[in-house]
Amino acid sequence: MLKDVIAKFAHQLPAEEASAHCDGPCGVYDPSSARIAAEAAVSMTKKILALNPPADGDSQAWASYLNTVSRYVAIKEEQAHLAKTELLVLWTDYFKPVHLEQYPDLHTTFWNAAKLCSTVKVEVNLDHANELMEAIQEIHKIFWATKNRDVEYYTAS
Repeated sequence: MLKDVIAKFAHQLPAEEASAHCDGPCGVYDPSSARIAAEAAVSMTKKILALNPPADGDSQAWASYLNTVSRYVAIKEEQAHLAKTELLVLWTDYFKPVHLEQYPDLHTTFWNAAKLCSTVKVEVNLDHANELMEAIQEIHKIFWATKNRDVEYYTAS
């Protein structure tokens, strides 16, 4: 019965069909958030690699060292995960089939970048962290090209 009432109402007051290019208003997507998170992961990787373990037998120094390492690792993993989330949202919510026609390697580019985020999470490898930054730079170029804008890529460090 309720279904019939709704159908009659919809028939008498039809609404125009609406469509949207993306989930939110244009302009809300930007690869810079992924870059910032990836940059933090690079920074933590550098800090971890620069740490020197204390001499054996100094329990206070070891406690401090382990505390610092664990904090850097936690931040590195959190930021690499955040970069991955930002990339996946950009990939799945912003990019459309028309973009894939323009950039046939788009899926591979994002897939590899997402996999690098996972690699940076589980390793302490500066080369892989820098590869992630390079992948995000490529995504930055593609993203802004789809908007017909030339936005300079930069890093904070």
